[in-house]
Amino acid sequence: MRDSGLEEAIRAVGGVSELARRIGIAQPSVSNWDRVPAERVAAVEDATGIERAVLRPDLFSRQAAAPIDATDNARAAEYALLATLLAQSPDANFLRRLSGLSGDATPLGAAHAELAAAATRTNARDVEREFFRLFIGVGRSELLPYGSYYLTGFLHERPLARLRADLKRIGIEKTEAQSEPEDHAAILCEIMAGLAARTYGAPGTDRQVFEKHVAPWMPRFFADLERSKSADFYARVGALGRVFMTIETEAFALPS
Repeated sequence: MRDSGLEEAIRAVGGVSELARRIGIAQPSVSNWDRVPAERVAAVEDATGIERAVLRPDLFSRQAAAPIDATDNARAAEYALLATLLAQSPDANFLRRLSGLSGDATPLGAAHAELAAAATRTNARDVEREFFRLFIGVGRSELLPYGSYYLTGFLHERPLARLRADLKRIGIEKTEAQSEPEDHAAILCEIMAGLAARTYGAPGTDRQVFEKHVAPWMPRFFADLERSKSADFYARVGALGRVFMTIETEAFALPS
């Protein structure tokens, strides 16, 4: 049975299919929700206009709501972009939106400009094939974007168990509709987006999760993606992720 927050979000956009489309995931995933997953609250709030305090009052209250600064907003947007690109290949509409990304002289700005150029010269079918080769494959994909694999050489190992324990303390639980483990790069980036946006987690939780569960392996994953011989468009995604991981690492190393 769906809770009231999820029901209100579905009514606001006119149905499950439309909600799924607006947040960029498959309809069956939303159909299997009994409440909005913590890591999806920010996306559903943006898509529906329903406040997070209504969507998940157990995690967020109106009294606790506080504005976040522009830097954290930008961080949340960067993580959300990476999460979306790592979860599924972009369709034609998303590629058009990516082609409009603007850049500047900074390393992150240059990575945005290169991603925009790559989105302009490719098409959804080619990117889908590239995504398949890199992350799905026949038998095995070229890259395995999981923390446990990068840290131990195997899937579903202790790093995943430690991550699950920490996420449970924050209030993030895996839903039945979520087939990938929580240490998948896309899911971790989505979680970091919510932490940066203060959708859930106390102040400073983003730093703890980054230093314990992201920094030990994800920079290497993005570097591998950038260097992959099978990657063209996704090499630019890898470059963007690598640059952003460096910025995050350096920022968290500064004195509080």
